[in-house]
Amino acid sequence: MSYINLNYHLVFSTKDRRRVIGIDLMPRLREYVGGIIRDLCGRMLAANGPEDHIHIAAILDQKNALMEVLKQVKASSSEWVHSTVGQRDFAWQDGYAAFSVSHSVMPRVIAYIGRQVEHHKEQTFQEELIEFLRRHEVQYDERYIWA
Repeated sequence: MSYINLNYHLVFSTKDRRRVIGIDLMPRLREYVGGIIRDLCGRMLAANGPEDHIHIAAILDQKNALMEVLKQVKASSSEWVHSTVGQRDFAWQDGYAAFSVSHSVMPRVIAYIGRQVEHHKEQTFQEELIEFLRRHEVQYDERYIWA
């Protein structure tokens, strides 16, 4: 028997960091993304963000590669926004940031995600992402990070 608890804090932006996630879209998008993760045998604990990116706290199933989960979340949610919401200019960026999170720290991550709109009145997405990358000691080249 295997016992696994894979907790993640996932972050990705809209294409070109366009401000296309309106206040009315986020609750619907959150619900739809949660359904995709559930269909992949995972559990979304929180999702929120301002107009140009989203943060997701989730427990993912070990049978699904992280890259494949995010590929499915982004493709399916983008198509849903196009077809259901009618917002044809909506798209996600190609990349993403993913950080593993200890189970004991997850409540703080969930609270942080809940405060995203207020948080981004004081810090840009770019500043936030650089801070996360540095804090988690992720190697990056600033010449290419926003390409």
